[in-house]
Amino acid sequence: MSSALDRLKNLTAQISSYELERKNNLKTLEALYATLGIDKKVEYFHDLFEFKAINLSGISLGDDDLGMIKEGKYAQVIGIIYDNTAKVKNKNISLAYFGRAEKVNDDLKRDIVTFVLAWRFEKSFRTLEHYHNLMAQLKKLPREGAC
Repeated sequence: MSSALDRLKNLTAQISSYELERKNNLKTLEALYATLGIDKKVEYFHDLFEFKAINLSGISLGDDDLGMIKEGKYAQVIGIIYDNTAKVKNKNISLAYFGRAEKVNDDLKRDIVTFVLAWRFEKSFRTLEHYHNLMAQLKKLPREGAC
């Protein structure tokens, strides 16, 4: 019984730490939204999450080379919108342009990378909540004739 209780305590602590991290992440994300000038392209902060994805060009987001400059590229935050009614389904929108990646100073580079990763972190929570809600709806459906 003690090991089950210990596992429950560990799980509760982990969930609490995720929620605390999520709250802090949102504060950071909102501050960078204004600092990086993304508020000029996306008027309302909550509209950031209408994007299917947010990518970064000119600066790496890879595990092995996080934050490394890609020589000869331009640093730019790109939002991707999916429109299933359009002829071209994906549309890329420049949310912030910073010029040649080699010329971006270290502080700005860190802010840019932090913004993209923080957005992805929050988006993953929202996606998880979406599928959790769908699973809950599915459980409420009558067995016969459903799915």
